[in-house]
Amino acid sequence: MTALRKSDYGGADDLTLLRGFAARDRAAVRLLTERHNQRLFRAAWSILRNRSEAEDAVQSAYLRAFAAAESFEGRSSLSTWLTRIAINEALGRRRAAQRRLAALDSGSVTVLDDYRDKMMRGSTSTPAPDAALAQGQLRGLLERAIAQLPESFRTVFVLREIEGLGVDEVADALGIPAATVKTRDLRARRRLREALAPEVAGALSGAFPFAGADCAAMTERVVAAICERPGDR
Repeated sequence: MTALRKSDYGGADDLTLLRGFAARDRAAVRLLTERHNQRLFRAAWSILRNRSEAEDAVQSAYLRAFAAAESFEGRSSLSTWLTRIAINEALGRRRAAQRRLAALDSGSVTVLDDYRDKMMRGSTSTPAPDAALAQGQLRGLLERAIAQLPESFRTVFVLREIEGLGVDEVADALGIPAATVKTRDLRARRRLREALAPEVAGALSGAFPFAGADCAAMTERVVAAICERPGDR
């Protein structure tokens, strides 16, 4: 396959972009990861609630997508397909962590390092210091409240309200009925309204940023993992 520039893939359909990704075309790998890093990170975090674990899960999800690229038939969007892979990877990692802990202690050892690294490193914008402080405080409140939702509500809420997926897209990604998506989203929002001051509700768009240096670093890791390893396919 002739190598293309990233701009050449800009208007490409999902199948064309994925073929370039599977062929280790650097331009395709970069564009695909840049487009999907944030969504996959948010989906993985909604399950793992740990930044470094979520990042590792996203990278593994890209490698799984690379290995399974030939199975993609375009019946769902590429974004939905990748999101489903990331969710399954995160669920597998959580189950493995739970099994390890169960083997060590059948009691109530916590599986997750909640908030140890504060998860977020701030947004890529540069507001005034006092505005940045207030925004950061609101974001922290919101993220903690979302983290405390039951997992089934949390994942639906993150995909619907923060990532902006449609009901059918979330249902497809999670393998649940659309009616269940609507119910869980409604209940999640109700719980958050009860937990948060009304003015915090407007801070959703700034939650869980995964852009700038974080996004670029993820892209470079995936490019290296896919494009710089021996051709074993």
